Amino acid sequence: MRHLIKSGLLALALLSAPVVGHAQATRTWVSGVGDDVNPCSRTAPCKTFAGAISKTAAGGEINVLDPGGFGTVTITKSITIGTDPALGGTLNASTNGILINAAATDTVTLRGLVIMGPTTGVSTGLNGVRILQAGAVNIENCYIYGNRAAAPNGNGIVALNSSGTLRLNVVNTLLSENGAASTGAGILVQPTGSGSAIVSFNHVTAIDNARGVQLDASSTSGSVKGTIANSNLSNNTLAGIHIVSAGATASIYITDTNSSNNAGGVNSIGAGAVALVNRSSFVGNAFGFQPLSGGLIQSYVNNAVTGNGADGAPTSTITPK
Repeated sequence: MRHLIKSGLLALALLSAPVVGHAQATRTWVSGVGDDVNPCSRTAPCKTFAGAISKTAAGGEINVLDPGGFGTVTITKSITIGTDPALGGTLNASTNGILINAAATDTVTLRGLVIMGPTTGVSTGLNGVRILQAGAVNIENCYIYGNRAAAPNGNGIVALNSSGTLRLNVVNTLLSENGAASTGAGILVQPTGSGSAIVSFNHVTAIDNARGVQLDASSTSGSVKGTIANSNLSNNTLAGIHIVSAGATASIYITDTNSSNNAGGVNSIGAGAVALVNRSSFVGNAFGFQPLSGGLIQSYVNNAVTGNGADGAPTSTITPK
């Protein structure tokens, strides 16, 4: 009897003991020949980003061992994905390549990734990177293309935070073949609710999209502001740079940038829209400068606006001191 009582007490103790989960690593690995049942170590890598992210601690990093397609992934915590030079890729047919819905204090970094919707036949990629919430998103040395779905999708990168201030930094990244006939963009920043965004686009190439870069503060009580520098936003079917807001501030400082052979070089539409342009070129567009409905284009005298169907005129001219 005493033995039975001891056995019963031991069983109860085991049942009530806390379950200890497997520790997450701060650095994990994926490989084209990996397996998601692995621990995602360098010597036993996982097969997909989705498989690796569950085994990676918040603030950690998923590295790519060799070239391959590693699937779509949803991000809900601070994380870095990718390796330079670009080795990792996702194929996002009829879905988003990477969905970011993290905490407002989280930082997500995507580095050295190829994110592609199918470009043969009907391109059904929704968005390359869709951002719903994060503190900061850094996208570096990536190639994002082939997202041709109709509105509200069809963007290489789209930021839609409904609260807080998102900091979106895109560096050394190529965006092409994104957008439908009249909607979508290489990069669309369109916060809603009370959301705001501060953007920095440096050495960004946005070509052969519906629009190159679109900043839209029409649906928020917050604001959108930032810079475009050292970039090429050309050969887009609509505008290279499209700034729009009827009320809240949507402002961008454009410097050392080329926006050519688009339907519009730079559009500034609505009373809240402001584009400040310095040392940049607008050549071969249907319209060079196009301020509409109270939008402002403030131009330094050192810009090249020529050879367009209609060059247009800035709302004000600034002479550098």
